[in-house]
Amino acid sequence: MTDNRLAGADFVRALACLMVLAHHVAQRVSPRFLEPGQIQVAMFVTMGALGVCAFFVLSGYLLSRPFWVAIDANERMPSLRTYALRRSARILPGFWLALTVAFLMSFTILKFPFSGELVLRYLSGVFGVSAFHWLTWFPVEFDQPLWSIGAEIFSYALLAIALWLVFKLPFRGWGARVVWLMVIAAVLGGQYLLQTYGVPDSVGRGWEHGSVGGAKFWWPNYNPIAFFAMFAVGVLAASLQVRVAKYRNIVFDLIALGGFGFAAWQFYAYGPDSSAYGVLNIPYAYPWFPIGVGIVLLAMPSSVFLRWISENPVVAYIARVSFGVYVWHYFLMEVVRTLWVPQYVYWGMRDVGQWAWISAGVIGSAFVIATLSYYLLEEPVIRWARTLERRSMPDAPTLSPAAG
Repeated sequence: MTDNRLAGADFVRALACLMVLAHHVAQRVSPRFLEPGQIQVAMFVTMGALGVCAFFVLSGYLLSRPFWVAIDANERMPSLRTYALRRSARILPGFWLALTVAFLMSFTILKFPFSGELVLRYLSGVFGVSAFHWLTWFPVEFDQPLWSIGAEIFSYALLAIALWLVFKLPFRGWGARVVWLMVIAAVLGGQYLLQTYGVPDSVGRGWEHGSVGGAKFWWPNYNPIAFFAMFAVGVLAASLQVRVAKYRNIVFDLIALGGFGFAAWQFYAYGPDSSAYGVLNIPYAYPWFPIGVGIVLLAMPSSVFLRWISENPVVAYIARVSFGVYVWHYFLMEVVRTLWVPQYVYWGMRDVGQWAWISAGVIGSAFVIATLSYYLLEEPVIRWARTLERRSMPDAPTLSPAAG
């Protein structure tokens, strides 16, 4: 492992992946058929939805770090062309594959009614704009987690614009960090405006009206600005991490453990509501859970013991294929529900044993598909895209191609 590798990034990515998996799997068993202790465990595990937030914080942290390095060195802004190329190569191939398979199977094998609205939602996903409206928030049926990809693409774009503005200003060092705090304040102002003026009407609003009705129910608590607020916490963590990157001290192990404990505490503080609405109704215990994750990411690269404990082949593998696991696991669950076991639905399974082995099969299949997707599609595209780059980002961390 090289010195400039960002220890802890793979660990956070792998843990976030497993949290989201656990969240969706735990939702499929009926609490009425569990023992009292098992119910408490199930409710705790459903809080794994906060793993989505961890993904956003991690992305903001990784993607912004080269820009903060350039700011502190008083260098030119890293190439936005390279930035866009890397983001597109990493996200789009695997996303487009899962999106298209889910779209085609939705109105064929899975028998969802075909309509112009279904096509519109799919196209909004293809072009990365699904997050702009509740109607397209879920770009396809049967693979609901794909909603977050639209919000992440929005975050990529807004990050580039915000950092471009930071570079245009005459502030460097801590002054640039203050500017970023102002960016976060502006984002929260945007969330306030959406909360005040962006609430949809009540017609067809609610999960009983399907995924579109569910998205309308989520809106405007779930919206791209809210998720950029999480992303922005990761950006702030990166801005601080580059200031302490040269240090190695056990104090950072203690700080990282404190951040992990603070993030974990939010499971209890907000449980069992997996949306965990925080400040301005931003989901996932905002800003406390994102701050906890940010502290972990800030401290881990400078830790003495945790950096070695967290960096191992198992963690690296899960992190590498985590994107594929994320975009495929829920679709597999819905295929099982639709074609095989109708009871495999939200709080639906009465047979705990059957739920367990079906869930294990789904998770195993998701990892197989994700592994094939990574090595046969995602990694080749990433490597091809690297040949198109004209110059590298300064001091880019040595991470697996799964990073970001």
